[in-house]
Amino acid sequence: MKKKIIRPTAAEDAAITKAAMADPDSTPFTDEEWEQARPTMVRGRGRPLGSGSKEQVTLRIDKDVLDFYKSKGEGWQTFINQVLGEIKKEAKSISVVEKKIIKGNLISNKLKIAA
Repeated sequence: MKKKIIRPTAAEDAAITKAAMADPDSTPFTDEEWEQARPTMVRGRGRPLGSGSKEQVTLRIDKDVLDFYKSKGEGWQTFINQVLGEIKKEAKSISVVEKKIIKGNLISNKLKIAA
C-alpha cells in the first residue's frame, strides 16, 4: 500500500514557520549561505560517481592471475588498470607488446619492483 503524504494547511505551515523563526538556535539559511554550503555537501549513499572515461567489460582471466591481484586487497581492479596503463605507456603500440610477450620480457624492471 502506498503511503499517503499529509501536507500541512497554509495556517499550520505559517505557524510552523513562525515557531522556527522565533527559535534563536535554528535560524534558517539565507540564499547566500545555501550557495556557500552547496559545493561542500557530500553525496549520499549509493555507487560512487565514476570518472566517465572507463568502460565496464567482462574479461576472462586465469584464476591464479586473478587471485594474485585480488590478494592486493581493496582497489585491486584499479591496480590492474594502472599496470595495463603503464604497459601501454611504455610500449606505445600493441605490436611492441606482442613482441615482448613472445620474447618473454613484457614487464620492465620498473613494473617488477612495483608488483
